[in-house]
Amino acid sequence: MRFRHPDGSIVHLSYCTNVHPAETLDGVRAQLRDHCEPVRRRLGRDRLGIGLWLAREAARVLINDPAELRALRAELDSRGLEVVTLNGFPYEGFGADEVKYRVYRPDWTEPERLAHTTDLARLLAALLPDDVTEGTISTLPLAWRTPYATDPGAARTARAALTTLAQRLDALAELTGKSIRIGLEPEPGCTVETTADAIAPLTDVGHERIGICVDTCHLATSFEAPDTALDALTAAGIPVVKSQLSAALHAEHPHLPEVRTALAAFAEPRFLHQTRTRTAAGLRGTDDLDEAVAGGALPDSTPWRAHFHVPLHAPPALPLTSTLPVLRATLARLVGGPVPLTRHLEVETYTWQALPAELRPRTRTQLADGIAAELTLARDLLVDLGLKELP
Repeated sequence: MRFRHPDGSIVHLSYCTNVHPAETLDGVRAQLRDHCEPVRRRLGRDRLGIGLWLAREAARVLINDPAELRALRAELDSRGLEVVTLNGFPYEGFGADEVKYRVYRPDWTEPERLAHTTDLARLLAALLPDDVTEGTISTLPLAWRTPYATDPGAARTARAALTTLAQRLDALAELTGKSIRIGLEPEPGCTVETTADAIAPLTDVGHERIGICVDTCHLATSFEAPDTALDALTAAGIPVVKSQLSAALHAEHPHLPEVRTALAAFAEPRFLHQTRTRTAAGLRGTDDLDEAVAGGALPDSTPWRAHFHVPLHAPPALPLTSTLPVLRATLARLVGGPVPLTRHLEVETYTWQALPAELRPRTRTQLADGIAAELTLARDLLVDLGLKELP
């Protein structure tokens, strides 16, 4: 979906396909047929943006077979789908029964991460619509905090990898005329947990093609104020290459038994749901939600937030709620000013099938309806900020 900003530039809105498990190219094609095109039809649009997730196996097939890449581009066109951004955070196995810490490997100290991200950049340059010259890719924020924090050479290795990547992106732009930018995506528990944590390593790299991806669920989980975060990034000259529109789980009164019971329903075995609370002594947290609700690990006199991407249009029932207000405030700063701070927005609720059983979509139709409702909410927010939806 495309929107014209009051300054005349185009802002793209998509939804991320990592909600649909697929490791192979055949699986990606099935996603386009069974999920993406039906969402487009529900929205009554001739064209729908998707933030494509390509697992390692699918990416390698496309890199090694130009005919397959041309065929994928043609299929996107025929189904009324366009790609301006990729989710390069998960490497493989994102649809596994248990993902947890595995999603952070390989990290930016390992050569596989650089190789995969380079492949993704080459693929995105080929998949961009003819009238679009800029693509973006989100990636993990260097590494999970351990063992990175205790390895004296880790930061140097990661910085060297990102510098090499920037050089490759420059060469790719020279060759194709397409500018691909990479955004580190701060996430609780990682080396770069907050936007503030991103400033030093990105300043060290010091390249316009390497910036930040602001995920509004992660921002909220870490209790970052959108204005403060974005002001600091702007002052440091760190570009917001893309933003993922998502909402975290919020518990205002975690000391109450009924709140603990409600939170426990969201503790599940597939994904990691880092949980945080803000205290007078600073941010406190656990790596997963079940650790928090079990009691004793976190102080419960202040609100808790958990890294669980809840559907934008359907916050959980009381006594829980979502951090949709943080998304709204962030979006207002990103695209509500005289000049957009980013032009790529991606709805990323990948946890539909991890919701409590009674809230999960039971059919493809229900899932498509839910994704369409999220995109409709995002569209309405953009229109309210003065952007004009384009055909």
